Amino acid sequence: MTRYVVIGGGIIGLATARALLQADPRGQLTLLEKEPELAQHQTGRNSGVIHSGIYYPPGSAKAVMCRAGAASMKAYAEQHGIPVERTGKLIVATEESELPGLAKLHERALANGIEVDRLGPEQAREYEPFVAALAALRVHSTAITDYSAVCRALAGELTEAGAQLRLGTAVRRLVHTGSDVTTVLTDQGEVTADVLVNCAGLQSDRVAATDQAGSGPAPDARIVPFRGEYYELRPQARHLVKGLIYPVPDPQFPFLGVHLTKMVDGNVHAGPNAVLALAREGYRWRTVRPGDVAAVLGYPGFWRLARRNLRPGLMEVARSLSKKRFAESLARLVPAITPDDLVPSHAGVRAQALRSDGGLVDDFLILQRGRNVHVLNAPSPAATSSLEIGNHIASLAVQP
Repeated sequence: MTRYVVIGGGIIGLATARALLQADPRGQLTLLEKEPELAQHQTGRNSGVIHSGIYYPPGSAKAVMCRAGAASMKAYAEQHGIPVERTGKLIVATEESELPGLAKLHERALANGIEVDRLGPEQAREYEPFVAALAALRVHSTAITDYSAVCRALAGELTEAGAQLRLGTAVRRLVHTGSDVTTVLTDQGEVTADVLVNCAGLQSDRVAATDQAGSGPAPDARIVPFRGEYYELRPQARHLVKGLIYPVPDPQFPFLGVHLTKMVDGNVHAGPNAVLALAREGYRWRTVRPGDVAAVLGYPGFWRLARRNLRPGLMEVARSLSKKRFAESLARLVPAITPDDLVPSHAGVRAQALRSDGGLVDDFLILQRGRNVHVLNAPSPAATSSLEIGNHIASLAVQP
């Protein structure tokens, strides 16, 4: 009987644990999560979007898994009675300079087999009456769901299958004694694994650094945490947004920009921005962990990224500190939005892998060492793709 240990109780860890037991029903599986509840970090703090895959290079893992994952996630949610609504999405060009970028997105959508329509201003307002648009793309397959509810359903399946979900159990390090077995040292004792899968998100690179199984060079990637802050529209302003409204991404900036997202509970999220977090789990400016800050400032890749993105980075900080600036960014998409329409909501922290040359790791990064597997980069659209990522990991980890 193979002993599987999965580190991380977010949606990637849970989906992977499910896939492992589906591939090896006789296996013994233990999932370790350091928090007292599941899905407390990236999974429980995102906007609930089931993405289409329009942004990603054709043939990339993100493009392939996102498109397949959108279908499998919708089916899973519907099967388990979890709210899912196909809202569609508008990607909006508000200036002439954004039209070439919109055209490139259109080409990429077609290359990825995603159904989109190119719209003029009047057509865009048929979907979003209050939007400002010179042109727009309508992405039909985009949907919204509740990923925390998906995690609860996955956890229920695991429990029924006999898996152990050990919450409040933090992994300290991995130890090898010359065999293929990994001893996982935790603050609650030791766990033995024939196969270990590291889905630790914001802590994934640190867990991987202690794994000496297998051979080969260490990956050129370090987690750098970026906080994304959200507002919500007040109830009297929610009518301004019917579905999802996104800007054309700035090719000089590595994130999508603030956008508007209708949630399954009827709320409308506005954001996120992207500022450097001063702790790996730093959801507020006042949350500072000196060791985390030192790790970022001591990494050459961060300074190379910062030099290339100094101006937009400063603009993100200014937007973080000013609700007026945040509202102005949203008003580019929906001019009727004012600062008085916004109330603060939660923040999330993106576990973004960064290379030493200052480039973001664009695709999912999954490293195998011996029979152990480490998920070292799984930002958005990882929640959308989670069932497919889990199946892929199981294909690597389960021996026929």
